Amino acid sequence: MPIGPQATVLRSDSISVAHVRSEPVGKQESIAIPNSDSFSTIVQLREFKDHRLWQNGRLVHDGGHAQGALSITALAEDWRCEHRSQFDNMRFAIDRKVLQAFLRDNGKDGLARLKCEPGQIDHLAQALLPALSDPQNADSLYVDYVLLALQAHLVSRYGGVDLASVQLHGLSKHQLAAATAYLAEHASRKIAMAEVASICGLSTSHFIRAFKKSTGRTPHRWLTEHRIQKAKGLLLGETPIAEIAVSCGFADQSHLPHVFSSICDVSPAAWRRMQRK
Repeated sequence: MPIGPQATVLRSDSISVAHVRSEPVGKQESIAIPNSDSFSTIVQLREFKDHRLWQNGRLVHDGGHAQGALSITALAEDWRCEHRSQFDNMRFAIDRKVLQAFLRDNGKDGLARLKCEPGQIDHLAQALLPALSDPQNADSLYVDYVLLALQAHLVSRYGGVDLASVQLHGLSKHQLAAATAYLAEHASRKIAMAEVASICGLSTSHFIRAFKKSTGRTPHRWLTEHRIQKAKGLLLGETPIAEIAVSCGFADQSHLPHVFSSICDVSPAAWRRMQRK
């Protein structure tokens, strides 16, 4: 029996991301794509051998897409698609108003369109694949940061907006102290970027840029390093590593060794043994 599309989905307040995979479909028929004032951005994670696409009733693509190929569709128009072979791709759905708000927050005018040349290769999707493998345990700060970086990438590369000229300012001493105190206090749970940004009275986009300007780190990186320092303190005692992982805000027992090793070049268990010599 044919297997239909299988998807894992991440959602923030403004963007949804889906990793969609399919086996070959026996019956081939075109499917209408729902209209909305938004952009659909698709990156092929594997070669998509056979696909047809109609725009306003006109066939605009009949063939395949290479691995890493990017396509951007303005869903305000009428589109139909026909999947004629199996596919594996990542899809971003972004409302036009979201991108316009992002631009206003960066001191730029509204967005007219996003344009991508056929066959464009772009690996923007890779950073979110680990989070999409386990959406329920994905780190909220990391996801929020990557999705904001995605918006910046799209409007600058495919919307013709110059973000390099935007002047960056750091947080005030009061804002930085409040933000880091909040991150530290809530390190044992998932934290959304909007929570911390609101402490500083800033939008999430402005907050991330200002925080990095002040600390040299993204909020996610700062919190990760804080969690590692907290874990080191607990490793000096007898607390089991599984309990340390949970108390420090890591998704599970396996997540702590992975992150700890990437930062400290040694596993938590090995670090504990080294401290006892």
